[in-house]
Amino acid sequence: MENLAELIKESIELELNAAGLYALFHFAFPDDAAFWWQLHMEERNHASLLRSIKDTFLPISVYPEGLILPPLQQLKKANERLRNLLAEFRKMPPARDEAFHVALEIETSAGEIHFQKFAEQQHENKIDQIFSKLVREDKNHLQKIQQYMLNRNIKIQGMKI
Repeated sequence: MENLAELIKESIELELNAAGLYALFHFAFPDDAAFWWQLHMEERNHASLLRSIKDTFLPISVYPEGLILPPLQQLKKANERLRNLLAEFRKMPPARDEAFHVALEIETSAGEIHFQKFAEQQHENKIDQIFSKLVREDKNHLQKIQQYMLNRNIKIQGMKI
């Protein structure tokens, strides 16, 4: 098995990179600023929760059993993609539609989709229950983005949702 600490480190970075993009979109799109800021804060909360797990539970060899992380290479590739997008969009923000499509891509990427699946499951293990409860309010980003797009007639891949 891959080093769990390294997987968590990459997962934290993924959450922070997503938060960074959403913050950038917050400033680039004033009409959608509150929406992007909410997603930004939720991603930062995810990073904080993962940091807490790493700092609190890993030293005593405990980890939420149901939170299955993707392979390390997938996380590294997703992080590289997000870092490249951050660099590109700092120079020139994307068009509004493109920002939403990037957000959809992020929320279906390695790490994010695993986090979502964990949050949706019922858990028997007490640690899993606690962690799931903590992320319950900050989940369903994909659904939130799609609903926001639908409410504002923003098209996905040339088609209305």
